[in-house]
Amino acid sequence: MMTDPYFYAAAIPAVIMVGLSKGGFGGAMALLGVPLMALAISPVQAAAILLPILIVMDMVSLWSWRSHKDTRTLFIMVPGALIGISIGWATAAWVTDPMIRLIVGAVALWFVWRYMVGKLAEARSGDRQAASGHRPVQGVLWGALAGFTSFVSHAGGPPYQIYTLPLRQDPKTYTGTSVRFFAIINALKLVPYFALGQFDAANLSTSLVLAPLALVATLSGAFIVRRMKPDIFYPFMYAMVFVASLKLIWDGAVHLLA
Repeated sequence: MMTDPYFYAAAIPAVIMVGLSKGGFGGAMALLGVPLMALAISPVQAAAILLPILIVMDMVSLWSWRSHKDTRTLFIMVPGALIGISIGWATAAWVTDPMIRLIVGAVALWFVWRYMVGKLAEARSGDRQAASGHRPVQGVLWGALAGFTSFVSHAGGPPYQIYTLPLRQDPKTYTGTSVRFFAIINALKLVPYFALGQFDAANLSTSLVLAPLALVATLSGAFIVRRMKPDIFYPFMYAMVFVASLKLIWDGAVHLLA
């Protein structure tokens, strides 16, 4: 088990932010988990410690949002996610994390720009934009990218949101569906992470110590989201995607330039 106080100074806020995100409050905060922990340990070890904690958070979130889901979204995106995870596993030795973060960040930034252009047009015309319907081909593609980026860098949120936010589901339905999607992804990642030698007794015992904090943070996130109206929830989520895009672009660019 980790005993370095500097590690816990970084890991505790990281777990709190990821837990709030897992509960449904602010998906961008989840992206800060590994980078914060990487201030004290290697990014690979940070990801290995965080994955079992994510599994605990998923179990709490599944219980919290057990009555809310959109089955069609899952049927469309989960097969794509499985493809993406498989590609991530197969290319783990060649694909660089900074490059993936830069690409995903740029795509997410473009997505937010499109949303802002639409909101400006909506303000000028006075007509509210209609929610988009399901697009199975696009859903599979974005699901694959979410699975791939989640495997290589725990950054599957933006690709998932690019497909699902325009659906304008009820906030509870949106959150319950995203919880199920990423619970499935994280469960599927366990096998390849074991195969790549990412887990050992020290990392797992550290995950166990941090797990109770993860539980409290996740329940707190769910508590907040249940009380948010759609007119507040969706602008907030797009703002979080914007923050996530800037964080991904920054991380990717800094490492590539270095």
